[in-house]
Amino acid sequence: SEVEVNAVGRIIRELSREEGEQGHEVTLAIDLAVQRLAYERFGEENGAAVVMDVETGEVLALVSAPGYDPNVFAEGISGERWRALLGDAKAPLVNKAVAGQYAPGSTYKMVVALAALESGLVDPASRVSCSGAYQFGDSTFHCWKREGHGAVDMETAIKVSCDVYFYETARRIGVDRIAAMAKRFGLGRPTAIDLSGEKAGLIPSREWKRAAMGQIWHQGETLVAGIGQGYVLSTPLQLAVMTARLVNGGKAVVPRITRAVRGEDRPDPPPPASIGVAPEMLEVVLRGMDGVVNGGGTAAGIRIADPNMQIGGKTGTSQVRRITAKEREAGVKKNDELPWHQRDHALFVGYGPVHQPRYAVAVLVEHGGGGARVAAPIARDILKLVMERDPARRTHNVAEKA
Repeated sequence: SEVEVNAVGRIIRELSREEGEQGHEVTLAIDLAVQRLAYERFGEENGAAVVMDVETGEVLALVSAPGYDPNVFAEGISGERWRALLGDAKAPLVNKAVAGQYAPGSTYKMVVALAALESGLVDPASRVSCSGAYQFGDSTFHCWKREGHGAVDMETAIKVSCDVYFYETARRIGVDRIAAMAKRFGLGRPTAIDLSGEKAGLIPSREWKRAAMGQIWHQGETLVAGIGQGYVLSTPLQLAVMTARLVNGGKAVVPRITRAVRGEDRPDPPPPASIGVAPEMLEVVLRGMDGVVNGGGTAAGIRIADPNMQIGGKTGTSQVRRITAKEREAGVKKNDELPWHQRDHALFVGYGPVHQPRYAVAVLVEHGGGGARVAAPIARDILKLVMERDPARRTHNVAEKA
């Protein structure tokens, strides 16, 4: 409407009004029970969660926390309230699931592993010795496990999330091979979901740095990219898409949230094309992800005993601050000893059931600390509910498949 105001901004009278038109009825793929649980599981935490059907691409839950009450806009929002929302450090107005861009941390290691396998430069059975640190020139790159993991092969390196293994692997194959593989898994570009405001993330390469910064790429940056840090950025939605493509046999499934408009079902998308990754290579990575949860890996604490409900996945910790050599010598500070904004982001990508994957999830908790402790339990509870609500999956008999 158009109104007349006085010198202090008070409305005197309404000059004209244009009545709004009712919009089209839209039916979403969102499962309300799963959406509600995902939001509740965040509690006071910030972040995002996305759940996808790995075959159809339907998004069953898409959560950004904290949220806000959209009803405050219905009758007009005060300037004070609007400024408070805009200035909130927890960014409630940002849909973090599609517009939050974060370093994926160790959830990126599957992409690095597949790039290595496809290059032919790395044998999955070959072992790399991890002493807790990796020397490269004058620089030392540290593993998250200070005492090291010993000699690990690819599957074990994924299971225990050995940074040294992936430093060495990234060095052997180079950043451009990693970037090319990441793009095939939907990273570094919009996913084409039917929502506005989606960000593209960032997958660095030598050419990208030349174009964006006018600088050459340094090999030390390759090592950092090999563990999903440095310039690498992704959205939680992209990580869910990546996981779906990992577990559905390498099909380029695209996320979709709208099921029908004006009562008419949206046409089914064409069958997704293959991203061209050999099944035996995917199998190596999936064995590692299975081991993360069910083989004593970094997320062993979320294992589900029922073999028909077991999940696989990968933990991740996204570092947001630089740790100096002096701090390492004195002992790296724990997350709960740091100000909130300096704490690591916690991530987990997962899927279930392990023996016949149907659902993928990505969970990111801003400044939540370690992925195993914070993000993984949320992901487990979400996957458990979505599998329970799918009778066909719940009654699947593992013995029959064997």
